[in-house]
Amino acid sequence: MSQFPEKGHPKGLAVLFATEMWERFNYYGMRAVLVLFMTKALLVDKAFASNLYGSYTGLIYLTPLIGGFVADRFWGNKRSIITGGIIMAIGEFILFFCASLYSTDAGLANFLFYTGLGFMITGNGFFKPNISAMVGQLYPKGDRRIDPAYTIFYMGINTGGAIGPIVCGYLGDTGNPADFKWAFLAGGIAMLLSVLVQKLYQDKFLVDPEGKQLGNVPDDSPKATLKPVFILIGLTALAALMIGLLYIDATIFSFLSYLLIGAVLVIGGYIFSDKSLTGIEKKKVAVIFTVSFFVVFFWSAFEQAGASLTFFADSQTDRTLGSYTIPTSFFQSLNSIYVVGLAPLFAWLWLALKKNEPASPTKMAIGLALLALGYVWIAYGVQSAVPGKLVSMIWLIGMYGLHTSGELCLSPIGLSLVNKLAPAKFASLLMAVWFLANAAANKLAGVLSALYPENGKVTQFLGYQMTNLYDFFLLFVIMSGIASLLLFLITKRLQTIMKM
Repeated sequence: MSQFPEKGHPKGLAVLFATEMWERFNYYGMRAVLVLFMTKALLVDKAFASNLYGSYTGLIYLTPLIGGFVADRFWGNKRSIITGGIIMAIGEFILFFCASLYSTDAGLANFLFYTGLGFMITGNGFFKPNISAMVGQLYPKGDRRIDPAYTIFYMGINTGGAIGPIVCGYLGDTGNPADFKWAFLAGGIAMLLSVLVQKLYQDKFLVDPEGKQLGNVPDDSPKATLKPVFILIGLTALAALMIGLLYIDATIFSFLSYLLIGAVLVIGGYIFSDKSLTGIEKKKVAVIFTVSFFVVFFWSAFEQAGASLTFFADSQTDRTLGSYTIPTSFFQSLNSIYVVGLAPLFAWLWLALKKNEPASPTKMAIGLALLALGYVWIAYGVQSAVPGKLVSMIWLIGMYGLHTSGELCLSPIGLSLVNKLAPAKFASLLMAVWFLANAAANKLAGVLSALYPENGKVTQFLGYQMTNLYDFFLLFVIMSGIASLLLFLITKRLQTIMKM
């Protein structure tokens, strides 16, 4: 008889699926209109909007380090998820008021804009790491249903990621800047639905195989940290810090890149100086740092979806279908739609290859190559484009298909690799390195998007000059192509270390 004879999945998985789906609806729906709101309502230029987008998404990947630590030591998963969800909902409603006032009180609207984004960053830090952690806790260790459970959970992420931009785009991206407020309102309502689902069902269904509630406050948590006054003061201070960091990085001095590099160097120095680690363990840690470095090149190009590729869809793409004009934001649903369609295909492919299945670093190199091919595709589409003439949407549609294929070769594979190679003593800290790489990539994505050339604007990056969209897209072909080639060249060495 099987050690785990239960069939199907615990009901708690459906709770987490729904909670995450509504949260991703909120996040991706808001992200789909963010740079459009900045350029069309707040009337900032595209370069500033791109840099602010990079600062915002970079900080989004930093705060889970704080939220995960607080949950483990003080609050537990459930309290952290509810708290983070409420803060994000408040952030969306602040953005709703910002979008309602931008034309009558620009100063107040500007203040509310940074405040709303700061609340979103803070809330995400408590919500995101804790809900993902709870999926595996629903099952006994070694249960074969865990991998399928995460696949189902991933479908929840992408269901929300597909629907959010469509609904928020339909309501807010109408051509009238005054309507952007409805997109933020929809995001806030979705976030409240996420919190409501979690609150109503977590105590009953989020239980371990023995029926014990999961995600409760740790037994050794200091009682003072649970007092409402303490929580309110702490959250207010953290939100104020995030608002300040975002504002300073976007408008005064761009420090986030240096902060991220410094954090990686400090973490690396701390781990490699630990005398309890063996030489082999340190080599495996070096593999994690190596692949994390290459991840920066992937996501900095991939995350153009929320910035420069949104500008391209808005002003350079023919979005008409008969008499209907597709909202720009709809195109950000393509990635999630492709994931839902292609993920089962890739899962089948790796199993079908059996002994010929590529090693993890090779898969990641393939992912970078597919990303480069996506930019080759769209660069070819704009190469012969006449200035002022819109190009077919097929170039964006095809590019997102190739980019999603690359994502499926790199993102889940990289996460799995970190879990396999990290010494138990530093498992959480090395996962932080992975998140730091994503944060750095998102910040770089904003910097690169600011180089978007239009109306005769000439930009350059590390001596490479761009005068048109073909040159701009070719930059990402070069970056991701070289990164892919280098990773291919060292993959055998990495495999050797991984097998030690």
